[in-house]
Amino acid sequence: MITWELIATISVFNFVMYITPGPNNSILAASGIKFGFVKSIPNILGVPTGHCIQLALICLGLGSLFTQFPLLLVILKYMGAAYLLYLAWKMLGSLNISSTEKKSSPLRYYEAILFQFVNAKAWFICITAVSLFYPEKQNLIVGTIFMLTMSTIINLPSISVWAFGGSIIRYYLTNEKLKKIIEWFLAILLFGTAVLIILENSSS
Repeated sequence: MITWELIATISVFNFVMYITPGPNNSILAASGIKFGFVKSIPNILGVPTGHCIQLALICLGLGSLFTQFPLLLVILKYMGAAYLLYLAWKMLGSLNISSTEKKSSPLRYYEAILFQFVNAKAWFICITAVSLFYPEKQNLIVGTIFMLTMSTIINLPSISVWAFGGSIIRYYLTNEKLKKIIEWFLAILLFGTAVLIILENSSS
């Protein structure tokens, strides 16, 4: 049953999950810095779209597949970590804004959607959200729509903050030393996220 208490608790859960550092937010911060907020909008919109597809699949029973075959989640973790390591390597020397915009582009809408399927954190959020907050005794369709709506409402503004923050930093990149510091900071952030994913897997 959908209650105001359920709405409040799932909102808090979603906010904490979506606003905290992770693969999507690291990528969006870097995108905001390199390309600005407006050009990062397809990436911003692609994240909740892909996440909603994942969430719908979990609501419809895919979560049991991960329970039955936990190796699938391990494979996704390593794929996601490998992609983040690639992005960390690409980040170094990439903040020459004029040349960056000519030589590369932010994640496209469909690319951001596809990335969610190798994003272990996104799968973890979906599985946890459904197991904890799926409204009991609710029609499957209504319950799934509720979960997708609550996810999107919180997800979009939470992840947009990271792209917007990056776009603000973008205006301070005329200083070469500052540019190098931010390049290394973003590369370390992406690298650290990848390492944490791998370590989490090895310790579990």
